Amino acid sequence: MSLYRIERDGVFHGPYDINAIKFYVQEGNILIQDKVVYENGGKSSVRVLLKTQGIKPRIKHNGNILKQIQSFGLNLLFPKDSISIKTLKSDQKFLIIALVGLLPAFLIRFTGASVFTFYAIALYFSLVWGLFFYSVFKTDQVSSKKTIAIFFSVQILIFISVYLINIPSFNPFYSLINENNSIFSKLIGYVLGVGLFEEFIKLLPVYLLVRYSDEPLLPQTVVFYGLISGIGFGVFEGVTYQLGVNTELDYNNSFFMNIARLTSLPFLHAIWSGISSYFISFAFLYPTNRFAIILISISIPALLHGLYDTFTWSLIGLFFSYLGVALLVIYLKNAKKFQQKIIK
Repeated sequence: MSLYRIERDGVFHGPYDINAIKFYVQEGNILIQDKVVYENGGKSSVRVLLKTQGIKPRIKHNGNILKQIQSFGLNLLFPKDSISIKTLKSDQKFLIIALVGLLPAFLIRFTGASVFTFYAIALYFSLVWGLFFYSVFKTDQVSSKKTIAIFFSVQILIFISVYLINIPSFNPFYSLINENNSIFSKLIGYVLGVGLFEEFIKLLPVYLLVRYSDEPLLPQTVVFYGLISGIGFGVFEGVTYQLGVNTELDYNNSFFMNIARLTSLPFLHAIWSGISSYFISFAFLYPTNRFAIILISISIPALLHGLYDTFTWSLIGLFFSYLGVALLVIYLKNAKKFQQKIIK
């Protein structure tokens, strides 16, 4: 009679003959999904082996359903000792899962349908993006206090500069952003108007943080702060659009734009400000070249921003959004090469 070995998770058992395998399957000790190793070295599953042998095992039951449930024990199903607030507070994984999954429901419940609801939901998406960027770009230099300060300071800056001072009204290039103008005129308006102004606002808190830092900051650290600044700007802008422009759209377009204002558009703002922050870090690491680097730090993201705004959701616009992400990744990979060029 042929003998077979059973493999599970890289551990081998047996060898067993076919009757022993049938018995152990019925007892629940061998699973029909387990691997079978034949004497000639071939492999299959226990299910295939039994089928080829014409065997239909009947797995025994540990009593009726009620008895099976009782055997688990009530404390295993409702672990009152482990579900206390004190215990769960110490479980970081639980806190992250609960925060990410349940926060929107609690925010809607306690803020109601108001401007606070829009802003609260925007903060939720900011937190999700922030956790994502932290997992990718974190360094030992990253400070949670500085991260929060960057996030809210850029929103204060945009509120003051747009809603109190109305700086865009003094920028002549904004007048070129008109549907009746040529694509070239709109491109100039979006680059030298919207792009230049918004990228400057997002970069300013990062610039001040790096300037007054007590230690030289790594490019990746500064990029992280730039990403957070972009997220802060993007969600604040998104809320204003949701309460204004988006309300004038039809249902389908309004739904689409509301989602975009909480997801992709804050992400794009983050990418552009991440690029500007990348270069700003080098302006302070190599101050003898700071003027050229500062100019680059504003010019490239403003150009990407303007190009995207000009073509928006078209394939061309989506290409420029992809280009921004690609450039940021490439810049970070080539940081050492850029340093070598600056030193020369």
